[in-house]
Amino acid sequence: MAQSSQLSKIKKRLRDFASPEDAVFLQRFFKTGPGQYGEGDIFIGVRVPNTRIVAKEFSTLPIEDIKALLKSPIHEERLLALIILTIKFANASVQIQKEIFEIYLSYTQYINNWDLVDVTVPHVVGAYLFERPRSILQKMAKSNLLWDRRIAIVSTHYFIRHHDFSTTLNISEMLLKDKEDLIHKATGWMLREVGKRNADILRSFLDKHGSIMPRTMLRYAIEKFTPEERKFYLNG
Repeated sequence: MAQSSQLSKIKKRLRDFASPEDAVFLQRFFKTGPGQYGEGDIFIGVRVPNTRIVAKEFSTLPIEDIKALLKSPIHEERLLALIILTIKFANASVQIQKEIFEIYLSYTQYINNWDLVDVTVPHVVGAYLFERPRSILQKMAKSNLLWDRRIAIVSTHYFIRHHDFSTTLNISEMLLKDKEDLIHKATGWMLREVGKRNADILRSFLDKHGSIMPRTMLRYAIEKFTPEERKFYLNG
C-alpha cells in the first residue's frame, strides 16, 4: 500500500539531518551486530535533537502514519514516531491519552532499543498510569521480552519525579535476578533517582537487597553516595 503524502514528507525531512558518518557510529553504539541486543537495526545517522526538531514540525501527523513509522526498519523513524506520540499525549484529552497509551504498549516489539524506551516511556506510560492502577507494569516486568521489562522499570521515572517510589521499589525487587545487563543498568538508574530524592529509602532497599543485587545494578544505584558509602555497599 502506498504511503501517505505526509508520511513521505516526514521521512524526507528526517533525512535532511542524516549523516553517513553518524550512521556508522550509531550502528556500533547501539550494538547492532550479530548476537547483540540491537542486531539488524538500521540507522541513517540522525541525532536525537534533530529528530525532536522534525517531531515538532510534524506533531499533527495522523495516528495511522505514526503506526506505520513505528514499524519502520529505520531506527530514527521509530524514535520519531515515539517522540510525536509524547507530544500528542501532553496536549491530548483523556480519551486520546488512553489511545496513545494503548498504541505504545501494542508496539513494544518495535520499541526495541534502550534509547527508544528511555526517551519516551515516562512521558506516555508513566504519565498515563500515575493516577491509575499499575498492575500492567508488574506484568511487563515478568515478560520474556527484554524491552517490556525495561519499559516496566523506566516508566516509573515519572512516578519518581513526583516523589512516588513504591512502584519503582517493587519492580526493582522483581528484577533483581534478571540476566540482562540493560535491565541491571535501568534498574540501578531508577534506584539512584529514588536516592537523589530520598537517600534513606534507597539505603533501606540496599540494606535488604544489596548483597544479592547484580554488580552493575548496585554500582548505578550508589553512584551519588559518598566514597565511604559506596565502599560499604560494594563490600557487601
